[in-house]
Amino acid sequence: MGAPENIGPRRLVVGAHYGVKDFIAQRLTAIILATYTLVLLIGILVMSEFSYASWKALFTFHVFALPVGQILATLAFISLAWHAWIGVRDIWMDYVRAVSVRLLLHTLTILWLVGSVAYFAQILWSL
Repeated sequence: MGAPENIGPRRLVVGAHYGVKDFIAQRLTAIILATYTLVLLIGILVMSEFSYASWKALFTFHVFALPVGQILATLAFISLAWHAWIGVRDIWMDYVRAVSVRLLLHTLTILWLVGSVAYFAQILWSL
C-alpha cells in the first residue's frame, strides 16, 4: 500500500507559496530603507546649517543632471509603502476572518498607501 498523493514531496502546492516572495520583498525594502536612512543622516550631519534652503538642497541634489536626492527619496518612500503593505496585509489576513471585511480593509489600505505615495511625490517633485 503506497503513501497518499498529498503528503510529502509529491503534494500539490498551490496558493501563496508560503510567503517566500513577501519575505524577500520585506528584506529588500528594509535594506533600501536602512540605506536611505544612513544617506539622509550623513546628509544632515554635513549640512552647514539646518535651514529650509539646506534641507531643500539635500533633496534636490543633482548628479549628471539627474535629481539624485529626489530619486532616492522616492525609492525609499515606495519601499516604505510596499513594506507597509506586506505587513498590514498579513495582519488583515491573520486576524480578520470575515472575507468581506478583510477585502474592505485591503482596499482601504491600498488606497491609503497609493494616496500617500502620490501626495509624497507631489510634494517632493514640486521642490
